[in-house]
Amino acid sequence: MAKLGNMKNTAEILKKYDFHFRKKYGQNFLVDESVLERIVKEAEIGPEDLVLEIGPGIGTMTQYLAESAGQVAAVEIDDELIPILAETLGDYDNVRVIHGDILKVDVGALVQEMNGGRPAKVVANLPYYITTPIIMQLLESRLPLKSITVMVQREVADRMQAGPGTKDYGALSLAVQYYSNPQIVANVPPNCFVPRPNVGSAVIRLTLKEEPDPKVRDEAFLFRIIRAAFNQRRKTLPNSISHDPSLGISRERVAEVLEQMGLPATIRGEALTPEQFAQLSDLLMP
Repeated sequence: MAKLGNMKNTAEILKKYDFHFRKKYGQNFLVDESVLERIVKEAEIGPEDLVLEIGPGIGTMTQYLAESAGQVAAVEIDDELIPILAETLGDYDNVRVIHGDILKVDVGALVQEMNGGRPAKVVANLPYYITTPIIMQLLESRLPLKSITVMVQREVADRMQAGPGTKDYGALSLAVQYYSNPQIVANVPPNCFVPRPNVGSAVIRLTLKEEPDPKVRDEAFLFRIIRAAFNQRRKTLPNSISHDPSLGISRERVAEVLEQMGLPATIRGEALTPEQFAQLSDLLMP
């Protein structure tokens, strides 16, 4: 089967199967060989790796992954793409296509079955509309994963690796950085895709930490505090946290804890480091 990393071969296969892009799945297929090679390189894929690919589409990146990895498990939700994948990946005996929704697939069981429980690597060109839910589920589920290398909207990649005091820093930055070390490894312009998206994209690699960091007494409570802090990011922390009725913490109590930490009551969430959020969470816990 011809490689799909160029527009001509992609157009031929789409025409053959009379495939029409479905907006509900946010489909944008990559048609740039150098970008595909770069993703495989930056994901550090080798013959000992099991790669979990989310949303293989017509199998473009899957072909490149299969040539470097030991095994590839490709999870595709669109039933119209399954017969296309059977053709485009027919020459690769190390690829397993799974027809399903990644948010419902038991990834832990899959990794156990295909890789004896040894950590896998995730590689994906993610649909923009569902990027955050997929990444957060992969991170929060504490799955046996080494890294997650994904193509996402450029502004989302910026938010994932943003630090305190910047406009992009927020709940997503803190959540991603709690579980992993993020690094943007490539920028990808709209003309590398079909159909062409309206925004620029970036490839970001999340290298998972052995243990989430910084340490906290209650992880769920930490993220409730973080969400409250950024729900109205222009408000001071005492105002934003006390305005969340589910927390039941008074403005005075937040100000008191901030003083204990050596911070002013006028401080906003965007100014706190991950370590300071962990300390705030531990001190505010009932």
